Amino acid sequence: MLKQLIPRPVLSLTVLLLWIAITNAGSLGLLLLGLLLAVIIPRLTLPFWPQAPRLANPLRALRFLGVFALDIVVANWGVARRIVGPSERLSPALVEIPLDLRDPFLATLLGSIVSLTPGTVSIDVDQKHWVLLVHALDAPDPQALIDEVKNRYEAALKEIFAC
Repeated sequence: MLKQLIPRPVLSLTVLLLWIAITNAGSLGLLLLGLLLAVIIPRLTLPFWPQAPRLANPLRALRFLGVFALDIVVANWGVARRIVGPSERLSPALVEIPLDLRDPFLATLLGSIVSLTPGTVSIDVDQKHWVLLVHALDAPDPQALIDEVKNRYEAALKEIFAC
């Protein structure tokens, strides 16, 4: 019965904790709305990934979230600095990043992580050739961007989800 009500308990808990953090849920109404969302959202998204990858290393996931949050702050600063300067200094590039990940959900998650980092946008996850196409605002050395995404994000996702 509980498995039917809450098919993905970790996702439900994450939704609830994010709701509390975002809304600063000090009232009973906000808390109840967060609980309702924590039950409904995982149920609505169940058809999108019936075989969700299993979180194998939760502590590594927490460490990764901290690194990712710091990367967002640093990238925001870097993008702001580059935008204020002369546009001739920018080296925009389309970069193809070969993926070791073979799970469509995790490849899409990696693309989302890249897109959330200012200065880069993932354009496509080619699941036939397992390549992530990324547009970078400033990538004078495309190989450095490839190495950063693979070492900093893809490797962490492989470790977190044991794949």
